[in-house]
Amino acid sequence: MGLVDRMVLVLVFASAFVAWGIREARAEERPPNIVLIFTDDQGYSDVGCFGARGFQTPNLDRMASEGTKFTSFYVAQAVCTASRA
Repeated sequence: MGLVDRMVLVLVFASAFVAWGIREARAEERPPNIVLIFTDDQGYSDVGCFGARGFQTPNLDRMASEGTKFTSFYVAQAVCTASRA
């Protein structure tokens, strides 16, 4: 086997490994799950993950601990306005 044949063989195998890696990387990409919860008349510390006392919110606390909490979200009117129309 000549030098050119070896280089072609190495190039073919290298290309196959790169293509396999790209395929595997794309297979693992999943779109994020986005859950946006609107509540009416809820204060900042009315959920356990933000320091609520006197009641428990275990499911919301678990979602907050496993995901991302956005702490600066403001609305200009009550979020229940659309449901009351």
